[in-house]
Amino acid sequence: MEIQNNTSEKTLYDYQLEDLNKIFNYLEESPSNVNLLYQLPTGGGKTVVFSEIAKRYISQTNKKVVVLTHRIELSLQTSKMLDGFGVKNKIINSEVKELKDQDEYMCFVAMVETLNNRLQEEKVEINNIGLVIIDEAHYNSFRKLFKYFEKAVILGVTATPLSSNIKLPMKDNYQKLIVGKSIASLIKKRFLSKANMYNYDVSLQSLKLGINGDYTVKSSDELYGNQSMLGKLLTAYNEISKGKKTLIFNNGINTSIYVYETFKKAGLPIRHLDNKNSASERKEILNWFAETPDAILTSVSILTTGFDEPTVETIMLNRATRSLTLYFQMIGRGSRILPGKDEFTVVDLGNNVARFGMWDAPVDWQEIFHFPDFYLENIKNDEEIEREFVYEMPADLRAKFSKSDNIEFDVKAEYKKIFAQGLKSKTVLENSIKQHAQICVENSDDVFDARILAKSLKEEIAYRVRLYSYCIMNNTKNYKEWLEEDYERKLRSTISRMFAERM
Repeated sequence: MEIQNNTSEKTLYDYQLEDLNKIFNYLEESPSNVNLLYQLPTGGGKTVVFSEIAKRYISQTNKKVVVLTHRIELSLQTSKMLDGFGVKNKIINSEVKELKDQDEYMCFVAMVETLNNRLQEEKVEINNIGLVIIDEAHYNSFRKLFKYFEKAVILGVTATPLSSNIKLPMKDNYQKLIVGKSIASLIKKRFLSKANMYNYDVSLQSLKLGINGDYTVKSSDELYGNQSMLGKLLTAYNEISKGKKTLIFNNGINTSIYVYETFKKAGLPIRHLDNKNSASERKEILNWFAETPDAILTSVSILTTGFDEPTVETIMLNRATRSLTLYFQMIGRGSRILPGKDEFTVVDLGNNVARFGMWDAPVDWQEIFHFPDFYLENIKNDEEIEREFVYEMPADLRAKFSKSDNIEFDVKAEYKKIFAQGLKSKTVLENSIKQHAQICVENSDDVFDARILAKSLKEEIAYRVRLYSYCIMNNTKNYKEWLEEDYERKLRSTISRMFAERM
């Protein structure tokens, strides 16, 4: 699960030991019921660190330790890791209906919901708890348990100390944040793979934000489930990841199924996985993914935590998110290092890199922890990101305009020129239409060929219209759609007129 091999005797790396000593020093100087948060990137070995903390804490204080997780897979993995450190532990899952006789164990691994239910029913009683370790502490499901452990030290562990609920910041529950090594330094020390990032510009104006602050599944399914986006994903795969083991993240089961069908039709080895799959189906699919060198797995967000397949070579983000945590979790699934694998590929089709920055860029976690509102308010919005898009004509399309020396048209520069001359702003689009008509006519034998060429300019037309609408500060969706239709109609008639004049 983590970097170290699962042998009976565990050793920690120097950076893990350094963090561990920082944590113990802080606990020694603090009251016995302090809440402390520890940040370490995905793949940095958080479970290894807190397993050693549990071991030391038990031997130093002779008090019990409870480790809380929010997923069954994480409970099993954590329990196994603790065993590896020689910490005898008991899992409290749905099968454990009652637990009174608990002196046989000094450590318990519990699912949040199960433990909460048993404690409410007074079916579980664990005395002498000194330390509660919370894995993936940014999830808010843990808060309801805090009242049962008021006398214990609480240690939250996460890769991203930013609460999953905007209204419940982590600083309200934790007094201090200890920040571990950065992604860049773990890459440098060869504990994580280096990410090669590629991005395809996508217009996200049709996406809607839900009450949780992220894009809704419904609006994502509508955008990413359409033919042009599915085609874009397939093209991106063929250009960048063909033949490599690839994991595709989507926001919505429908999109993932469409992706599966699109890739299957193209004769590619792909499977789809979502939370409706049974445990045995899930196991079979993940085994197939592990054993097949060029396997493609499309899924929703169920593989962001508790899933470890170090042989993944490419992560495709076929979705947009405004969750920093999710961004790091998705990319982190490809960051495990292996002999012969010190790099992996990330393909972004949701403008996520433009929104959050490069995966290995420095992040001021202390600022995010102390001032989460300020951070969230300053995440780039989609309109801002799209203003920076630069359209580049694909090579195969450029080849169709080989008889034209220049296919460029700078909308912003043209607008400045027209504005300075005191002409109507619409002149910008009229000149753009003339230029498009010109290159269609230059590369065609007749009016029909030219009109077919004009149809292939749809993406560039949308780009030029968008730039124009930014210039005149009228950026409504309906207005842009009307402008695009008007542009295409005028382009067709201009082409016809040019051919008529030729005759």
